[in-house]
Amino acid sequence: MQLLRARPWLGTLVEIRVDGLAEADAVAATDAAFAEIATIHRCMSFHEPDSDLARLHRARAGSAVQVDPHTWNVLQTALVFAEESRGCFDPTIAAQLVAWNFLPRPRDSGEPDPAASWSNIELLPESQVRLHRALWIDLGGIAKGYAVDCAIRILRNAGATAGGVNAGGDLAVFGAAAQTVHVRDPRAPQNTLPLLELRDAAVATSAGYFERRRAATGWLGPHVHGKRRGAVGTHSSVSVIAPSCMHADALTKIVLADARIAAKLLPRYGAQVCRYDSQRGWRTLRGE
Repeated sequence: MQLLRARPWLGTLVEIRVDGLAEADAVAATDAAFAEIATIHRCMSFHEPDSDLARLHRARAGSAVQVDPHTWNVLQTALVFAEESRGCFDPTIAAQLVAWNFLPRPRDSGEPDPAASWSNIELLPESQVRLHRALWIDLGGIAKGYAVDCAIRILRNAGATAGGVNAGGDLAVFGAAAQTVHVRDPRAPQNTLPLLELRDAAVATSAGYFERRRAATGWLGPHVHGKRRGAVGTHSSVSVIAPSCMHADALTKIVLADARIAAKLLPRYGAQVCRYDSQRGWRTLRGE
């Protein structure tokens, strides 16, 4: 039988589909997958006052903070992408997003150091983290994909023959049948269009045009170049297809920030890109 359920997590409505299990087993598998997503949400939410990120923001610079292994794992991958992208991807861009009112100011936290960056995050053994400067971390550019990967792993381990997890712009599927992926049409955002067929893979989509707003200094949006700290992708939509949804999620931000650097990373992660911008329309970005 096929079971489809949805719950609000990760700032969106997460849908989980599972095939090939008896009803009771399908319910148990989806319950376990939602529980894992809920744990990841609580650990890495920028908004929750008791999340690992909130505790890191309140901690004195130089002190070690115990975090959940999920948070440590995501930070580890985020730092790898930060180094590989030469800082285009940086999980410490939260201060910029707070200044632009895309994120709320963290409660009970001091001011972040304007000179802080990803290089000031140190991962210690036994799931501890040390910040060497005061900074604010936002894992919104990678944690949702990680949650999708974890949920897919639970469904597979439960014996499902097919399934899928859809968390807004992050989607992964497995099984014999391909799924048509629709994305919002940047030229008419009230409409969607079929972009690709997905089978045993993940796709993540990031776009800045839907939430962008004009300021005195130019367009602002929810995606930030980690090194330059300016808005990127305010007129673009990027979809990355990869075996891992976490990798696809992070790579969308790198493509928006610097397509040339992204092109060198795509083969390493088995990824492909469909990109739209207002000047050149839809095109495929190939790895080098």
